[in-house]
Amino acid sequence: MNEERPPLPPFDESSARRKVRLAEDAWNSQDPARVALAYTVDSQWRNRAEFLEGREDIEAFLTRKWSCERDYRLIKELWAFTGNRIAVRFAYECRDANGQWFRAYGNENWEFDEHGLMRRRIASINDLPIDESDRLFHWPSGRRPDDHPGLTDLGL
Repeated sequence: MNEERPPLPPFDESSARRKVRLAEDAWNSQDPARVALAYTVDSQWRNRAEFLEGREDIEAFLTRKWSCERDYRLIKELWAFTGNRIAVRFAYECRDANGQWFRAYGNENWEFDEHGLMRRRIASINDLPIDESDRLFHWPSGRRPDDHPGLTDLGL
């Protein structure tokens, strides 16, 4: 099976930015099955202290994640790229079952195969409790509107 997930490596600035936005859009869908399809069947992840391998693990992880993180909104921003690798920084906001809001900040390193599927994702993430009044991500659930500020514009 030859799945392709354009844009394909090697990346230039435009294709790297497009890849980042497509990933952001998919994650904001909060659809674990859809998101998992962007990864190779044997993709390797490090997410905080969890180590995952393969789409099934990824889909199960995302199902758990989004069952606990309510009102999830994410922004990703390109940090660097070369060949088949992209580095991003991101922030997301969500609340837990008790109503406590959080902003999570992090960095991800991505490596892609020749078909544009991510074969490796290494994420480092820190959580900060915030007051609801400190939230910055207010668009309706789903894709971030094109006119919504990005991380740099928001001072993050």
